[in-house]
Amino acid sequence: MGSAAVAAVSAVEAQAQVGSKMRSREFLSKLEHDRIVRAIREAEANSSGEIRVFIQRGKLNADPLVTAQKKFRQLRMHQTAERNAILIFIAPRAHKFAVVGDKTIHEKCGEEFWQSVVEGMRTHFQREKFSHALVEAIREIGTVLATHFPKTSANANELPDEVAEE
Repeated sequence: MGSAAVAAVSAVEAQAQVGSKMRSREFLSKLEHDRIVRAIREAEANSSGEIRVFIQRGKLNADPLVTAQKKFRQLRMHQTAERNAILIFIAPRAHKFAVVGDKTIHEKCGEEFWQSVVEGMRTHFQREKFSHALVEAIREIGTVLATHFPKTSANANELPDEVAEE
């Protein structure tokens, strides 16, 4: 994984600290998938950027940041035309999550932006407002994407909008 694309990826990992209630099954049962997908579509409607949400159902065997970066590449998010894809990776069993942005979006918004997104998600996760955490993060990301990568008639939806689980 020593390629330039991975080295250029920006990511932030945070401990969710929501206690024993954040187990995969409970977490997934509380997620409002339709609301999250709708938020992704709304964010992408104003931008050429791509947003994905991935839930790691099983045990996390590595650092969540490393796993998120690998998943970013497996999902081919590094191959978007403008290199402006963002992955929100959640590992409920490990009580961890990571937000990974590709090279170009990171260059535009910087580390402070990612810290803000993660902190907002952490606060909502602590209150067990899982869907709200994701929707708010997606909206915040969507606003930045629309500012730096506005939608044009040539833009196509390059990646699925559905919440992915494995």
